[in-house]
Amino acid sequence: MALPVNISEILKGRTVEWDRIEYKSGWNPGEVIKTICAFANDLNNWGGGYIFIGIEEKDGIPQLPAKGISKSSLDKIQKELVNISHQIEPYYLPVYQPYEYEGKNIFVIWVPGGDNRPYKAPDKLGEKGQKRYFIRRGSVTTKANNTEEKLLFDMAKKIPFDDRVNHHASVNDLSFALIRDYLEEVKSDLRDEAIHMSLTDLAVQMRIASGPKESLLPLNAGLLFFSEQPEKFFRGAITEVVTYTDEKGKQFTEKIFSGPIHRQLKNVISYIETNFIKEKVTKLPDRPEALRVFNYPMQAIEETVANAFYHRSYELDNPIEINIWPDKIEILSFPGPLPPVTKEMLKERRIISRNYRNRRVGDFLKELDLTEGRSTGFPNIYDAMNDNGSPKPIFETDEYFNYFLAVLPINETCKQKIVEQTKKPNISLTPRMIRILQFCITPRKRKEIFDNLNISNHPKNYSNNIKPLLENGLLVNTLPDKKTSPKQKYLTTDKGKLFLDQLIHSKSVQDSV
Repeated sequence: MALPVNISEILKGRTVEWDRIEYKSGWNPGEVIKTICAFANDLNNWGGGYIFIGIEEKDGIPQLPAKGISKSSLDKIQKELVNISHQIEPYYLPVYQPYEYEGKNIFVIWVPGGDNRPYKAPDKLGEKGQKRYFIRRGSVTTKANNTEEKLLFDMAKKIPFDDRVNHHASVNDLSFALIRDYLEEVKSDLRDEAIHMSLTDLAVQMRIASGPKESLLPLNAGLLFFSEQPEKFFRGAITEVVTYTDEKGKQFTEKIFSGPIHRQLKNVISYIETNFIKEKVTKLPDRPEALRVFNYPMQAIEETVANAFYHRSYELDNPIEINIWPDKIEILSFPGPLPPVTKEMLKERRIISRNYRNRRVGDFLKELDLTEGRSTGFPNIYDAMNDNGSPKPIFETDEYFNYFLAVLPINETCKQKIVEQTKKPNISLTPRMIRILQFCITPRKRKEIFDNLNISNHPKNYSNNIKPLLENGLLVNTLPDKKTSPKQKYLTTDKGKLFLDQLIHSKSVQDSV
């Protein structure tokens, strides 16, 4: 049965870090059992790992095309794998699947982090073998030292929250359609087999459900990604985006995002990009190319928001909070970073910490190409801000690691333009003017506007209703150089839209009072 991942993408190093992958040119059960044990122990909560049989490696990099293994050996490997798994204490059987990759037969073993760690495996097969604890140290499988053994036992006391079963839900709370959409998006070979599988069998194969058949329960990670309303089970699994139109925070609008967290993440990023990202173009006298900068670079926003989804705790009821101010964007999540990260380390451009709070959430997000786990997030944010000519990002927490705050300051060359757009218009708008702004969210011709208002297309009506909106920057001509053209239309500006939002907010506040 196919694995719920894209094998080609893993081999290209796009979705899984190299040190979570082991390559073997041939079948060596004595070495494979130790690597299975190490991945199952998952010392750093990476999410386990993958073993590829039939692919040579050099310095941890797969040597492609694959060497491959004979088709006749595949059945033997599967049988021996089941046998050696019984020698792991406590018993652990990984997920495995033979594949044909670029015309060669390979054998792939998926080893998720185990629920019953720490695990022991024999240091050699046979009667003389002694059971040892194995871990991954970088891209190498090795015996755990005394300190690492103690850490394994400490970690055994708590399975990561996203990898635990949820006793308040059932497998039927998972959506078959969402699972199939995910498999289609990551181009997993399991997508074709899933059509003929029951929801229960598919959930087990995906490792998003666990337990005996008579009481199979979904894992929290499964509910976060593959239930229609994860907020029913995790109150904090929502995102609040608050837009402040003044620096004192008295005038604001709020939008709440919910649903499966990968879709929620995409929707939040799309909403910010559509409504708040502005470009300023400056023509330079000494060169033909114009200087283009954005108030905020999208790559920095994507990385920062994805980081919040990845590293927050879904045990807490606190949602992710995104506050959009006239001069900055704040992304707040709870709690703060895990040790050994400190407040001081957050001031550095790169933070090396491989202790992850959500190993399964991270795996799903990486498969969807929504985040990375190679400590590249901070450098990417710094680079994006620098390339855009923006101030450096700011990352903060308190001494108790109660929260994590990321601040992206606005590009200074865009700041004045944004500030001007957020100023209240220096006119008293009539109900007709407000209707025009609402009607012209989509470009409209002059006659269309007057027909909508049920008034005549007369110069006086133009002077009283449209002209003041143009003069105050709330409305704009779509053909500014051809104002008398019959194709001329009028469009509500960003400043006009912000003013409408302020009116809606003011009315909602009055109604609530």
